[in-house]
Amino acid sequence: MAGLQVQPGSGKVTRTDVARYAGVSTAVVSYVINGGPKPVAAATAARVREAIKVLQYQPNATARALTMGSARLLGMIVPDSTNPYFAELTDAIAQVAAARGYALLAANSRTDAETERQNTLSLVSRQVDAIILATVLSPSEVAAMPVQGIPRVLIDQSSTVHGVPTVSTDFEQGAVAGVQHLIGHGHRDIAILVGRDIDPSRVDPRHNGWKTALRDAGLTEGPVEFTDFTRQGGYEATRRLLERPKRPTAIFASSDLLAVGALLALHEADLSIPDDIAVVSFDGTSESEFSWPPLTTVRQSINLIAEAAVRAALSSDDSEGKAQLLATELIIRRSCGC
Repeated sequence: MAGLQVQPGSGKVTRTDVARYAGVSTAVVSYVINGGPKPVAAATAARVREAIKVLQYQPNATARALTMGSARLLGMIVPDSTNPYFAELTDAIAQVAAARGYALLAANSRTDAETERQNTLSLVSRQVDAIILATVLSPSEVAAMPVQGIPRVLIDQSSTVHGVPTVSTDFEQGAVAGVQHLIGHGHRDIAILVGRDIDPSRVDPRHNGWKTALRDAGLTEGPVEFTDFTRQGGYEATRRLLERPKRPTAIFASSDLLAVGALLALHEADLSIPDDIAVVSFDGTSESEFSWPPLTTVRQSINLIAEAAVRAALSSDDSEGKAQLLATELIIRRSCGC
């Protein structure tokens, strides 16, 4: 090792430099880095790892992908990375991927179809092993994307797209449970805040669940406010609700962000929650726990979604067109009146 001239930080360290430092062949260095295909004696492997550490060697991921036929990299696209739900889900998927030896490269489409297309093409150019996405594209646009055979998994939607497996929360049944809980408190005039979809032809299944719960209870539908999936959107939609001649006694918000905005509008109107208006939300992010009052919420099983999405992305089984709908859990806190 004494004859090696390369020093940490003195330039790009190569696999040959590591081999020379450790006194082994470049093939042995490759076996240690890739975990095979041939075994390496423990003492020799330790020497190689020490050389990698001392020289601060960084393997070339692209070259490794060409050699192994896999980048060990998953791509992910979400419509809003600032949304606590997508932030928590991205973190959960990154952890599940890491446990399987994969890194996660996440992108934000900003709820823009063209940005999602560019993000997809960028991930394809990086030779990711699969793409997990909460799409804002229509089914036909998803099917038409040139992904060069890279597997995709859709999340955050209940309907399937031909050729693309789906892993999602059962939004409709979750909404039914949330609205039924409000009905159980005696509410008969229940409004809903619905986040706008970029595709107006798509109906939010949470909206359908609200309708189903009211119909099954023999109740007429309360007021509906469509708005952006943001805190500001929830705030403005609730302000509009309060301007109506008849104020609802309860609000079902189709996301925690909408509910947090609703709480601010209700506080500003000097209304008591839940005595004047009860609130139940959907998502179950950490934000719902620290609002005031803490939100009763329909929690999505983020860890189960992450595990199922990564499993589907890496599966060699023919899962074309299949959909996995995961159950929700009603988390009882103070905003509903419990």
